[in-house]
This record gives sequence, C-alpha cells and structure tokens, in this order.
Amino acid sequence: MAKKRGGERTLVKVSVVTGAKQDRITAGKQGRLMVHVRARTQRNQANMRVRELVASHLQVSEAHVRIISGHHTPSKILEVTN
Repeated sequence: MAKKRGGERTLVKVSVVTGAKQDRITAGKQGRLMVHVRARTQRNQANMRVRELVASHLQVSEAHVRIISGHHTPSKILEVTN
C-alpha cells in the first residue's frame, strides 16, 4: 500500500458486469474483484453502485472509494483510502 496524505491508499482492480440479476461481488482472475450490479450504465448509475458495493465489501465509507481509471469501461481501478 502506498501512503497518501497521512492515510493508507489501496488500489483495487475490478471488472464490472451491468444488468445482473442481483448485486454481488465475487473473486475474479488475477486478483480482480468481479462486481455484478443490477444498475445500467446510463447516468453513471452503475459506477455509483460499484462504489457503494465495494465500500460495503471493504467496510469503509463510500467517500473513501474513488474510481481513478475506467469510468466508461467494465475494467476499472478504484482507490480506497482510510
């Protein structure tokens, strides 16, 4: 983990599946998280739900989860700080 402004920073790689039957997170290949969301890609709904699910999964506030790469693609890198 890299240090950032006195806190810890972790980068999390995720692959997103939109339009799933239920919201869930599973282990993916190469250490990625597979995030299945019911939300669609319109109006940033899927990205917002991904942040919510990852925050809940990692037991941190949603404010501590930020998408830093992949805003418009299924493959994303999230930054989690505490």
